[in-house]
Amino acid sequence: MINSNYRWISSTEEQVWQEKQIIETQTPDSNLLITNDMFQTIEGFGGCFNELGFAALHHLSEEDRMNVLHSLFHPEGEHRFSICRLPIGASDYAMEWYSLNETDDDLDMEHFTIERDRKYLIPYIKEALKLNPELKLFASPWSPPTWMKFPKAYNYGTLRWEKDILEAYALYFVKFVQAYRAEGITIHQVHVQNEVVADQKFPSCVWTGEQLREFIRDYLGPAFEKNGLETEIWLGTINAPEPWDEWLKKKTADHDAYAHTVLSDPEAYKYVKGVGYQWAGKYAIQRTVQSYPELRYMQTENECGDGENTWFYAKYVFNLYQHYFTNGVNSYIYWNMVLEPKGRSTWGWEQNSMITINPAVKKSILNPEYYVMKHFAHFVPPGSKRVGLKGSWFGNAVAFETPTGEQVVVVANPFSDNRVLNLSNGTVTLQCELEPNSFNTIII
Repeated sequence: MINSNYRWISSTEEQVWQEKQIIETQTPDSNLLITNDMFQTIEGFGGCFNELGFAALHHLSEEDRMNVLHSLFHPEGEHRFSICRLPIGASDYAMEWYSLNETDDDLDMEHFTIERDRKYLIPYIKEALKLNPELKLFASPWSPPTWMKFPKAYNYGTLRWEKDILEAYALYFVKFVQAYRAEGITIHQVHVQNEVVADQKFPSCVWTGEQLREFIRDYLGPAFEKNGLETEIWLGTINAPEPWDEWLKKKTADHDAYAHTVLSDPEAYKYVKGVGYQWAGKYAIQRTVQSYPELRYMQTENECGDGENTWFYAKYVFNLYQHYFTNGVNSYIYWNMVLEPKGRSTWGWEQNSMITINPAVKKSILNPEYYVMKHFAHFVPPGSKRVGLKGSWFGNAVAFETPTGEQVVVVANPFSDNRVLNLSNGTVTLQCELEPNSFNTIII
C-alpha cells in the first residue's frame, strides 16, 4: 500500500527531481537492507570558490545571482553547503596565475598581500557567508610563490628544499590565515598542496611523502603553534597516480608513499587532523582509513569531466560519491560550482560544473551533476552518520541516519531498464520501481 510517511525523489535525464509514490510491501525478500551498523559522522558537502566561477556569476542579474547562491549555500536551499574550498594564490581556474607574494627573497613576508583576492575570491566567499555564517572553509595552494620553486615558474617544478625557504613558506601559510581572519573570514583547515603528485602545465608543485612529513613536522606545525593558530593542518590534497602509471614508471605514490609515510611519524602525526584525497587518491583511501580510523577524511575535488555536462558522466560521478563515502570520508567537495559554457580554463581545459551560466542570454542552466549533489546534500546534514547496507544493490547505494533519526538512502539504477528495489530497515519494506539511468533518494 502507498504510505505518506516515506518519501522517494527520483531524477532521470528527461525528468529531474520528481516526487514519487512509494509502496509498503509485505514481501519477505529485500535486495537492499539497512543494517544497525554505524560508521563515520558526516561533516558536509561543498564546492570550490574560484575566480572564473565568480566572473560567470556576474553575467546574471543581481536577483538571479542571489538565487543561485541561495541554492548552494543557504541552510534552506537546494544543497545547503557546509564546507567549501578556496585556493591560496591561483588555482587553475583563476583568471591568471598569481601568488600572494612575488617579491623575490622576501623571507620575512613583508610584501605578502591578499589584495587580488579582495577583487574576486573574498566577495564570492562573503556572499556565501551572508547566506550561511556557519560555512567552514579549507584552503590549499596550487603553487608556492615562484621564487620559492625550481624552476622559477608557477607550473611544474618543486619547492626549493632549503631551510630559509621552508621557514618562509610556513610563514606564508600563517600570513594567509591571519590576513583572511582580518577580513572576517575564518580558515578552518589548510591542506599543504593541491595534488602533490601533479607536475602540471597549470600552477602546481610536486612533493614526496618524505617532504610533506618534514615540512609539517619541522616547519608548518611549529609555525602554527608559535602564532597561536587554531586552523587545522590536513594532509592533502593527495592524488596518487593511476595504478598502471605506477607500474609503468616503477614508482609508487599510494597509501605507503604519502599518508603512511607522514602519519607513521609521531611528531608529524600530532599536527595532522585529517587526510584529503582526490582523483586517483581514491585507490589509496581505503587503506588509509583502515590504518588511521581516528582521523577525519575528505574527498577534496570531484573529478571534473570534459565540459559537456552529460548524464553519462553524472552516472560516473555518482559512483565516486558511493566509493568515497563507503570508504570512510566525512565530506565530499565538488570542484567548480559555476562556470560559463564548456567550462574552459585560462589554459584551455574544458570542465564540468554544477551550474552553467550563459553570458549571451544571462541565464543559468542546472547540469546533471547539480542533481547528483542535491540527491545527497539536500537530505544529509552535518552530524548525520553513514549506516550499513547489505544486498545486491549495495554497490549502487549509500545510506545515512540524520541527527533527527531519519534514514536516507541514495541509490542509482545504472541499467537501461526498470529495476525493482525492495528496501528494508528491518521494520518496514518499501518497494520502488527505479527508472532506467536514474538517481533516487528515499527517506524513511
